[in-house]
Amino acid sequence: MSDTIPSLHILGSRQFGGADQFYVRLLRALHARGQAVAAVNRAGSPVACALADTGIEQIHVPMANKWDAWSLWRIRRLVDERQPCIVQTYMGRATRLTRLPARARAVHIARLGGYYKIDGYYRHAHAWIGNTRGICDYLVRSGMPANRVFHIGNFVPEPAGASAAELAEARRRWDVPDEARVVFALGRLIEKKGFDELLRAWAGIPATVGGRPTLLLIAGDGPRAESLRKLADELAISNRVRWLGWQDPPDVYYALADVFVCPSRHEPLGNVILEAWNHRLPVLSTRNEGALELIEEERTGVLRDIGDVSGLADGLGELLGASEAERRTLGEAGNAFLQSHFGQSAIVDAYLDLYAKLMAELGV
Repeated sequence: MSDTIPSLHILGSRQFGGADQFYVRLLRALHARGQAVAAVNRAGSPVACALADTGIEQIHVPMANKWDAWSLWRIRRLVDERQPCIVQTYMGRATRLTRLPARARAVHIARLGGYYKIDGYYRHAHAWIGNTRGICDYLVRSGMPANRVFHIGNFVPEPAGASAAELAEARRRWDVPDEARVVFALGRLIEKKGFDELLRAWAGIPATVGGRPTLLLIAGDGPRAESLRKLADELAISNRVRWLGWQDPPDVYYALADVFVCPSRHEPLGNVILEAWNHRLPVLSTRNEGALELIEEERTGVLRDIGDVSGLADGLGELLGASEAERRTLGEAGNAFLQSHFGQSAIVDAYLDLYAKLMAELGV
């Protein structure tokens, strides 16, 4: 669609998780299409930094907490002054603080990437987007009108790739031998991501497979970082685990990896699975919500039950012991699914089509 639709995109987070990263990706993609987008976010936040120098206008609003009356007034004033056609909010805080003026000719769309609390946060929007069918079903069960609930998935950017020099530097920095079999995991170091169970599973993997050393690379940070390092010490696997911290972009580590693992107890969509497929990696995941919606077992990935540490270890051993061709086949199948269902062009088209549909229905 060629018409420009002015839109305001509001996010109150100071994290840089999956929803935050998608906010950045979607705004960049809409801007690249010539759409008139403006980003409302917190000054100094990771998303504000990620959008710097993109040419996208940013307006900083504190959104200090869910009761921030000044931010609520400021957002209402922005809508009144700018008169966007679409006001799209991301996650609970921004949605709660966005209350359109009665005279506003705009559609408020709340985008959800998780099973968030509805009451007090979401009911006042005009329409809702869930990035999985499960979230859409949850919204309808929670009382949202089904004809205003829409499923639009995420997309991931084309991988930047990694040069030979970058790979060599990463191997040197993190002591990753050329011959090592590498498992990569990525995410915030919090309880629901299941890194404790991954470490326990890793303790069941031999130090060598097929005569090659095995290494686990974990990219991310969070409140459980110290306790997870302590657990690795207790399991006597610290010499086979590398704690990379936040890595943005993480492309070089996907390029180093032979296998990607998602050990989450709770993962509504599983952006990390999409990113791994984007790099054509074979994926092992727990049977979390996102993985069950994305993965066709044994064709596009390997699934194990949440909480089944021995099963997770078996899955890791199976993939590490597989031939290069077998791993490649699994990764290519995942990539093919990604391209057909989560390509950037298709997702951006879906957003623009939805904007036009809602504007027509609501007389904007």
